[in-house]
Amino acid sequence: MDKLLRNKRTILCFLLPGIIVYTISVIVPIIWSAYYSLVEWSGYGDITYVGFENFRKLMVDTEFWDSVIHTLIYAAGQIVLQVGGGLLLAVLLTNIVVFRKPLQVMYYLPVIVSTVALCQMFKKMFGVVPAGLVNQILSNFNPKWGHIEWLTSVKSSLAMVTAVAGYKNMPVYMLIFYSAFLTVPKSLVEAAQIDGANSLQIFTKIKMPHIRPTIFANILLVLNGSLRGFDIAKLLTAGGPINSSQLQAMYMYKQAFSSQKYGYGSAVAMFIVMESLILAILIRWMSSSKKMGGR
Repeated sequence: MDKLLRNKRTILCFLLPGIIVYTISVIVPIIWSAYYSLVEWSGYGDITYVGFENFRKLMVDTEFWDSVIHTLIYAAGQIVLQVGGGLLLAVLLTNIVVFRKPLQVMYYLPVIVSTVALCQMFKKMFGVVPAGLVNQILSNFNPKWGHIEWLTSVKSSLAMVTAVAGYKNMPVYMLIFYSAFLTVPKSLVEAAQIDGANSLQIFTKIKMPHIRPTIFANILLVLNGSLRGFDIAKLLTAGGPINSSQLQAMYMYKQAFSSQKYGYGSAVAMFIVMESLILAILIRWMSSSKKMGGR
């Protein structure tokens, strides 16, 4: 079996289906988007080649840059909520003995629930007219708090989108971190306990360095997912009010499919692709630097 797995043809046979699917679903659409970003097309009729004109317009489009800023704020919030929150929940699970399995199921429920149902639930909870559950509870402390506009305020709409997306996806990273903690050698932990290390020292000096690659991998996954964030923002606030929670993927959708500017929408898509690649390279470089520094 080992000899078979060392055979390059065998390895290629195992990799080939995944490579084909990835090429069709990712590489080919990127190439088509790159082509469409250089043309002006409404989805029907003649295609006019305009070169880099769409990118020139993009550089001076204030609405687009507002969506980029919103996306970066959204991505930073997702790193805190999904990576930080997932890590915290994983630590709690590793230290809980009683009811661990039921808690795992309970924590994972947001992932199982569909995004549409989850957004509808939060719309009802944070509604103003009629007052949702949150405002009803707050009104018992102060009547003015019963009219807080959580989803329709320029100041809070992006924060609500960020919070709901973090709540939805946090359990995925909780399980990844929990699995990573299980790979920490018990012999190291026991040796540290014999040497007199307390729980905090074991966590910071042994467990965290051991799962450092997992942390960087999760940050990379969250960043890539956040830069393409669309569904929750679209369902919860539709990018409003006044585009205050509009993310760059939503702006791409609006330009390509609502305004039928497929060339301009493809230019936005190519910007997202390049942005994701640059951040991925940056995170990988930081991860490599940390490893070299650890040595």
